[in-house]
Amino acid sequence: MTGTLILVRHGESEWNLKNLFTGWRNPDLTEKGIGEARATGRRLKAAGYAPDVYFTSALKRAQHTLDLILEELGVTEVTITRSKLLNERDYGDLSGLNKDDARLKWGEEQVLIWRRSFDVPPPGGESLKDTAARTLPYYEGRIVPQLKAGKTVLVAAHGNSLRSIVMAIEGLTPEQILKRELATGEPVIYRIGTNGQLVERVAI
Repeated sequence: MTGTLILVRHGESEWNLKNLFTGWRNPDLTEKGIGEARATGRRLKAAGYAPDVYFTSALKRAQHTLDLILEELGVTEVTITRSKLLNERDYGDLSGLNKDDARLKWGEEQVLIWRRSFDVPPPGGESLKDTAARTLPYYEGRIVPQLKAGKTVLVAAHGNSLRSIVMAIEGLTPEQILKRELATGEPVIYRIGTNGQLVERVAI
């Protein structure tokens, strides 16, 4: 018996479109993002997926994405677990800044270090290592038991919180996970065994 884990990064947000550091700020989806979320729901339905359990973050762009997927799946009357532990990486003092403006203020090299190093946080914010330190215990404690029980679990969250989970599941190094891009609205699907370990990654 295996469980199925479906990870979905939220659709394009208003601040993705404006090239702003978002983090824990709370913009909603763009029209494109709404379309991405609906398209994911249709793909999952066409592939025959019927999730049993739903998790998302405390931020509206992820919650809205999940709501739209559920609409396309024709699912109503469900319990959704929301947790700030699945929130995006906190970009601290960079939050709300245009990425080009941040490069002018701190220099391109420094901003690149903050964005692409594993354990160097921006001022007042989190590194990917910090994000993993809150996301992974939640994944292990709340989501893995559902997978071990053979359930299909859908998680709608964010690029960096989901990266942390992908890193753990696939056994990636910090260098490898920093090169892994998760596209907005694109599902990543795994079969997970009763031992909580990866069985296979599934393409749809």
